[in-house]
Amino acid sequence: QVQLVESGGGLAQPGGSLTLSCAASGSFFRINAMGWYRQAPGKQRELVASIGNDDNTNYADSVKGRFAISRDNAKNTVSLQMNSLKPEDTAVYYCNAQIKRRPGMGYSDYWGQGAQVTVSS
Repeated sequence: QVQLVESGGGLAQPGGSLTLSCAASGSFFRINAMGWYRQAPGKQRELVASIGNDDNTNYADSVKGRFAISRDNAKNTVSLQMNSLKPEDTAVYYCNAQIKRRPGMGYSDYWGQGAQVTVSS
C-alpha cells in the first residue's frame, strides 16, 4: 500500500510564510515526478508546482518567485516553501507523486489527504 502523508499548512497572515511537506511510504519501486496541487472553494484543482526526478521544476505563473518546491529522493519527500502569501493562495493543497510500484509496471498517480492553507489577516 502506497501512501502520501502531508504535514504543515495552517493559517498565515498576508505576506507570511508556510511550509508543506509530503512523505511517500509503503512498498514501491520508483518515484517519477512529484508536485503540489491546490483547490479553492468553487474552483478546479490546479497545479502549483512540480519537480522531476532530475530536479527540473515547473511553477504556476501565480506563484513564481514566491513558492519553492524541493525533494529529497533518499527520504522520498517533497516540500513546498510558500513565501509572500496572499489571500488568493487560500486553498486545500494536495501532494501528488507518480509512482511505479514494481519493475515493468507503469507509473500511477498517488495523492495526499490534503492540507488546508488559509491566508488571512
